[in-house]
Amino acid sequence: MSTRVSVIGSGNAGLTAAYHFSLHGAQVCLYGSSGFDQPLSDIEQHGGITALAEFNNVALTYAGFQPITKVTRDLAETIAFSDLLILPVPSFAQEPLFIDMLPHLRDGQIIMLMPGNYGSLVLNRIKTEQGYQDLDITFVDAISIPWATRIVGPAQLAILGMKEFLPVAALPAHKTAEAIAKLQPIMPLPLTPLANVISVGLENINFGGHPLLTTLNMGLLENFDGQFNYYKDCCSPSTAKAAAVMENERMQIGNALGLALVPELDSMNALYAMQCENVYQVNRTSETHGKLNSAPSSASNRYITEDAAYLLVPCHEFGRLTNIETPIVTACLHLDNAYNDTDYFTAGRTLEKMGLANMSVADIMHFVA
Repeated sequence: MSTRVSVIGSGNAGLTAAYHFSLHGAQVCLYGSSGFDQPLSDIEQHGGITALAEFNNVALTYAGFQPITKVTRDLAETIAFSDLLILPVPSFAQEPLFIDMLPHLRDGQIIMLMPGNYGSLVLNRIKTEQGYQDLDITFVDAISIPWATRIVGPAQLAILGMKEFLPVAALPAHKTAEAIAKLQPIMPLPLTPLANVISVGLENINFGGHPLLTTLNMGLLENFDGQFNYYKDCCSPSTAKAAAVMENERMQIGNALGLALVPELDSMNALYAMQCENVYQVNRTSETHGKLNSAPSSASNRYITEDAAYLLVPCHEFGRLTNIETPIVTACLHLDNAYNDTDYFTAGRTLEKMGLANMSVADIMHFVA
């Protein structure tokens, strides 16, 4: 009997998850919320989802066609379909979706966030604040989505590639092995455990490249409408040096928290089966990331609005907690604040929003264990 899974979210990652989980033999229920359900109509019209074999003269992987067991705009129906609930949605969508989900959840369910970006901590706080503290669910954060992918037409995907494995952790961390055992049957790649959900947030590989490279290249990106190969064209020897300093800040914070973080270069080489000697070379030579010309065209792109707000801000917060200086992270955030007329230091994912305010490092590590 095939495993049932509910995918909550109908963007690039949601449709790719529904397609690939189905390809992997699962029965899939795909949910799209009001205002984001056009992809569901496209799937209904075409009878399923197609992954293209070629796009813009570039050969693509995992091509084929998959019908989807159920597509729905009914959240209660989606949650009732399975005990495995996958949310491949942007970080800003995690909280409102979860609040809508709460009345329909039941004991024993797993909620997996791809990417996590400390979302498990935020949702756990909301669960208690909303009066559902006795609800026995397990949160799982992943470092990212498994795929590099785009919706390129009605019910059509261009899957550029997939990671070799996907690091995850549960909240609480002592449930990670149990959660992986339940999730692995639907997954098209191995799930590997990390120490806890804070480790997952700090290991998100978007941390080192997206917000900084976008911020440093904003003039060209805006003036030329993002018509670049982002990873090849926006990474130069000098921007790579700045990224290396930011990487050192991340590693110092991990060490101060007692976490053995993987250096970005080692992580990228392992996740994408490369043997690059430095991060500059990763950006210039990665086949997965270099297949299509696609880059941010403004400061409102998720490379800033999500990756700065939900990755750099937590790092800055943990730096303040552990007395680690973060000049590059902080400078990047100040520039992004100016770009978007906002204050990510308060609007981003702070310790207070994660339910970790007024805790020591030891308290936090005990809380997530």
